[in-house]
Amino acid sequence: MSTQPVYDPPNKTDPSRPLTFAQHDFGAAAYDTYGATVLYNGEYALKDDPETLAPSSATLGPDYRSKHLTAPWAGIRNFPGPVTVSWRSKDGSAHEARIDLAQLFADRHIRHQVPREQLAASGVLAEDPQILLEINDRTITVLTRAMVHTREPQVPGNRYSDFRNDLIQVYSHTY
Repeated sequence: MSTQPVYDPPNKTDPSRPLTFAQHDFGAAAYDTYGATVLYNGEYALKDDPETLAPSSATLGPDYRSKHLTAPWAGIRNFPGPVTVSWRSKDGSAHEARIDLAQLFADRHIRHQVPREQLAASGVLAEDPQILLEINDRTITVLTRAMVHTREPQVPGNRYSDFRNDLIQVYSHTY
């Protein structure tokens, strides 16, 4: 008999414990690939033309991930199954992968870079994370970001900048 792990309710308000989540947003993007498809939660998060080479990330600038990786599928309960990915790299080689997000995020911790003493003093300290899958030629990378509320503005003089939304790499594999 297999037992399913039991998880406490998500913690988004107690800075003395790790911040955790019970749902997430998801998105996928492909660069320097042909026909990339990403299937997650029974839906295509990405389905590119098999005959057209996706643009190179280099053409989008050094901070392309911050500007172009988004998670339009919101409120997905953790975790409906693995992500199934298929694509052809820039050289035409075919690749397939299954990414087990439940394993990558087994602890359900919201990854962030805000020191505990800089977290907001009260209220909700973090929002549900975005989980982002990038296919870039032969490499799959899984990243995450979550809005984490801070005590002080992050941009001097801008009172509306009391948060961080850092992009953090969780996994990468080159095929």
